[in-house]
Amino acid sequence: PQDDQLAVQWFRKAAEQGNAFGQYWLGLMYKEGRGVPKNYVYAYMWMNIAASNGLKVVELLQNILEKEQNILEKEMTPSQIQKAKELARACELKQYKGCEV
Repeated sequence: PQDDQLAVQWFRKAAEQGNAFGQYWLGLMYKEGRGVPKNYVYAYMWMNIAASNGLKVVELLQNILEKEQNILEKEMTPSQIQKAKELARACELKQYKGCEV
C-alpha cells in the first residue's frame, strides 16, 4: 500500500541533503497535498531549489519541472510566488534544514 506521509519523510530527508530529485518530489507532494497539506508556496519553493541544484541538467526533467512550476504559478498570487522565491533563497542558506517552519 502507498504511504504518502512516509514518502514525504523520505523525500524531505533527501531534499535536506541537497538531492534535487528529493526536492522536486517533495515539491510535488506539496503541490498535490499528498502526505502534507496542499501548499503552493512550499511546492514552488522546493521546485525552485531543485531547479537551482541541477535538476535542469536532464532535459526531460527540466520540462516536467517547468511545467509543474507553471501550473503552480497559475494557482498562486504574485506575492505568493515572491514569498516562495524568498523562502527558497533562505532555505538554501540554511542548507535545506528547517525550511518549512
